[in-house]
Amino acid sequence: MFTLMAAKVLRLLPNRAKKTPMLPFEPVKEKKETTVETSVKLTDISLYYPLEAAQQKLPVYMNLHGGAFIMHEKEMDDPYCRYLANRAGCVVVNVEYAKAPEYPFPKPIEQLYEIWGWIKKNADNLNLDAQRIMIGGQSSGANLAAALCLYLEEKGEDQPLLQMLNCPMLDFATPHSNKPETDMWRARYPQAAHFLNLCYVPGKGQAENSLASPVYAAVSGRLAPALILIAEQDAFRPEAERYAEKLREAGVTVQAIVFKDCKHAFSHLGPKEKAEEAWETVARTLREAACAIT
Repeated sequence: MFTLMAAKVLRLLPNRAKKTPMLPFEPVKEKKETTVETSVKLTDISLYYPLEAAQQKLPVYMNLHGGAFIMHEKEMDDPYCRYLANRAGCVVVNVEYAKAPEYPFPKPIEQLYEIWGWIKKNADNLNLDAQRIMIGGQSSGANLAAALCLYLEEKGEDQPLLQMLNCPMLDFATPHSNKPETDMWRARYPQAAHFLNLCYVPGKGQAENSLASPVYAAVSGRLAPALILIAEQDAFRPEAERYAEKLREAGVTVQAIVFKDCKHAFSHLGPKEKAEEAWETVARTLREAACAIT
């Protein structure tokens, strides 16, 4: 009860990332809103179609926003979805995934797996190429993107063409007090991070589960190629670098980029020039991955 009440209070706080986007608003050919029925809950999604689409069936990028697993909404990524759709020439599927503590681990992963299947099943009607799907996210969304790739591998299903992990949080098992936190208040009060973690992984042993903490996964070389954006001054930097190395050792193609003098969520909070560089890198990598299979 306490975690639910506290989460609801946190959701009332202003979303600075939504208020001051790092990219300007861009028109797209169409922004289509729909609702998908899953076993977890009804799920709202937005599909962004690029302004100039050269191909009949378009590649897909599934976007998962950040918010510490408990807050924010997909609309915070509206300017970035527009940018990526136009620059990468793909349809961006922006997902309102289920939040903790109402929907703790592994409910959001199960939900996203069903959304993944829905996209494939409805690809023809939506003018999508079911063979060219990519996935990515920011912070908690990056965790879920990595987890979905691991979940697909467990089920023996095809991988995305790319997994894009932006400032990923990948290790619930290590206490936040043992992470290199540069923010004075979060370093002084790691209990706040512990509370956020408890909302998503409340059960015994869940923090060490590889789908919650991908750094502990026995990864396969069959996993999707990865683009990992790492902020130099992020408390989650060590786990992002550890996962990148783990993927490389398994034979996965990895592009890991450390952005100097940046903190967590820099792509949404700045500095602006670094955020612009990050989004240009994402768009270019999505375009290249989609073009690798025609």
